Amino acid sequence: IELSDDEDDVHPNIDKDSWFRMKHRSRVEREEREEKDKKKIDAEMAKANLRIKEINKILSKASAANDGSDSDSDDDLEDLDGLRSELKAHQNANADNQAKLDNYEKNKKWNVDNMCHVVEERTIVNENVGESKFTDAGFALPKEAEMEEAAAATEKEAATDNGTKTEAKKEGKSSSTAKKEENEGVPTEKMSGAKISSTAAAKTTSGAATTAKTTTTTTTLTTAKKPLPQPNDPTASVSVSMLTYHEFTVKYAGVVEQFMALESMDKSKEFLLRNGDTLLQENASNYLLLASLEDEMNGFHDKMKLVARQSQIISNIAELAKSLKLHPGNVIHPFFQRMQNKELHEGFMAGVNEFIKKIEIRAVQKKKEMDEERAREVAEEGADAEGTVDMSEIPREERLGPGGLDPLEVFDTLPESMQAAFESREKEQLEAALRAMKPEELEYHMKRCIDSGLWNA
Repeated sequence: IELSDDEDDVHPNIDKDSWFRMKHRSRVEREEREEKDKKKIDAEMAKANLRIKEINKILSKASAANDGSDSDSDDDLEDLDGLRSELKAHQNANADNQAKLDNYEKNKKWNVDNMCHVVEERTIVNENVGESKFTDAGFALPKEAEMEEAAAATEKEAATDNGTKTEAKKEGKSSSTAKKEENEGVPTEKMSGAKISSTAAAKTTSGAATTAKTTTTTTTLTTAKKPLPQPNDPTASVSVSMLTYHEFTVKYAGVVEQFMALESMDKSKEFLLRNGDTLLQENASNYLLLASLEDEMNGFHDKMKLVARQSQIISNIAELAKSLKLHPGNVIHPFFQRMQNKELHEGFMAGVNEFIKKIEIRAVQKKKEMDEERAREVAEEGADAEGTVDMSEIPREERLGPGGLDPLEVFDTLPESMQAAFESREKEQLEAALRAMKPEELEYHMKRCIDSGLWNA
């Protein structure tokens, strides 16, 4: 077997690329010469074989003719001797040529080009090659069977809700009791304390994230077992990838919290192998993002760095799966094998540090936004307070109107419709209240309002 053209056996003073090209060109030229020589030999042997057949045919006829006659002329004998000599020469030449071919085949050098050849070749076109099986973030999309199963579970839940409503009406239960039974087994916002949209993960307020963490931090971190689905839980038969963020946090927040607390990469790998179907989801990635942002805003910087690293493990696995066009669960081993390489691990940690910087910047911006929002609310409340005057605190002599009447006393004697109009400060409502009154009553109350200063004439 001949070594490949790119074997690293070059002298230090010789340029490798030039050496590789020269070796390749020499091999190709040698094979071309051998092939040309073989074709020439085959052509000579074919021509000689044709002549041998002709001579054998002539000699056969001459032999048959000699059997029928006793006398042969000298010229005929000379011709036959010459043909026999020519036949022997052609046979010897063919033997020599065959020996050359056998020598070529015996000393043939095998290489990547002549070692094998294509026996059968065919192309298989995948009809679904244009369809993406991953989200933009790299997480696997739910399968059609899972989507159909989720739709069936939703229809079943709706049918159960309708049956519950009907049963509640038949039994004459109160509306509050019926509503409670209708929602039985369905996670509510009070139960979870964390209803955050996944599309607003990067801009979710600290208060919402704090609520989510408050609910989940009470989970025991000593076991990796998943919560068992309850009998009346409508999400029990639904794939994890089909759950909303709210439903995901209710069922699997404890699993994500356990993963967040792992400092060892080996333990993180083992935990992912056991709970990859839960953690390698976009909802889990969003949960880790919010948790890191909340920890930084609350002053837990060291904890934030650990959660940020765990978040980047999930994100990198999803990106690797998307680039390899594999399910994220199938690239857990390859990802952690890459982390054993020093350069790759340093590159991963550099990405983690960049992510930490972004979290720190976002935490400062979020605090500033929250402070501005509070200041705006305080300013609005202060403006409302400044525009409102408590008439009861003003002495009676100072609050008397142009006609000498007390506006508080006059206000108490007005019809309720006029009092509501004055309190709302809407002119249209006051005009509607006045149109509904009799002319005498209207004149009486309007004169008192003018004299007390409630109305400017």
